[in-house]
Amino acid sequence: MGQLIAPDEVPLWIPGELTLNSATAGWEHVALKGYRYGSLDVAIPSMRDYMIVSYKGSDAMMSRRAGGPWRSEQVGRGVCSLLTRGESSQWKWDRPIDVTHIYVAQTELCRVAEDVFEHSISDVGMEDCVRVEDSILPSLASAFEEELTSGGLGGNLYRSALVNQLCIHLLRRYAKARVREVPLAVRMADWQRRRLVQFIEDNLDRNFKLEEMAGEVGVSVSGLIRKFRAEFGCSPHAYVLRQRLERARQLLSRPVATPLKCIATDCGFSDQSHLVRHFKRAFEQTPADYRSTVTGRPLPPPEPDPQSR
Repeated sequence: MGQLIAPDEVPLWIPGELTLNSATAGWEHVALKGYRYGSLDVAIPSMRDYMIVSYKGSDAMMSRRAGGPWRSEQVGRGVCSLLTRGESSQWKWDRPIDVTHIYVAQTELCRVAEDVFEHSISDVGMEDCVRVEDSILPSLASAFEEELTSGGLGGNLYRSALVNQLCIHLLRRYAKARVREVPLAVRMADWQRRRLVQFIEDNLDRNFKLEEMAGEVGVSVSGLIRKFRAEFGCSPHAYVLRQRLERARQLLSRPVATPLKCIATDCGFSDQSHLVRHFKRAFEQTPADYRSTVTGRPLPPPEPDPQSR
């Protein structure tokens, strides 16, 4: 396929005035660019991302070819063009145009497709379209523009919702997912497993909800529970408890005798008795007995309860 062109490299092949740019906003999985172009005849190399072009100004005659005859359509406000990834083509237009480009990463479109189809997706195919009359795509382009220029409360969550909506709309209307043999109903994608394991590890010291875990891997709560059990052989609650207890064992094995109440807090247990109860049930010995076994040193006596004085 050769080298694929990233969104920031597109001006090298399509020179124009940049009017919008999400590069400095730290957006992930999607990029937004605005351009003002004169009339051009350009060869566009294979791009890394899928690209949606939303036209904002007056009408122009847009033509495209990829090794065959030219195909020409009139474009203007409310009309979009679609460009697939990994395929070079030639485009030309007969007068100046103002456009918004939305670039969607292949990994993100595949991630949404995996959640939609509940299968492992190898790739998503989408053909170039010179003219698409679709009220939703220009509306989404406007929403992305508004978010970039104005922002607001819950920006990351709102942008994530826009990306999901865009990906699902592309899958419904224009794209075709290529499905692997193994259904995702019986497994997680590799990136989902890695992200989930890391999220749990990083947050063992606090209580977190299933909704947070599901959000990390882009699935519903019911989808998380189903996939989690298939992947790890237990419920999310059981896995998190097991990881809390394993961390407790690690802390109890350290040379420094950390008080049990501090270990309980560091491992996400509500209090010391909560830790002791689960630890004894899992390992058939108390934390004090375990510490004495692995370090040869008994647990320091508990601090006196102020209320008993």
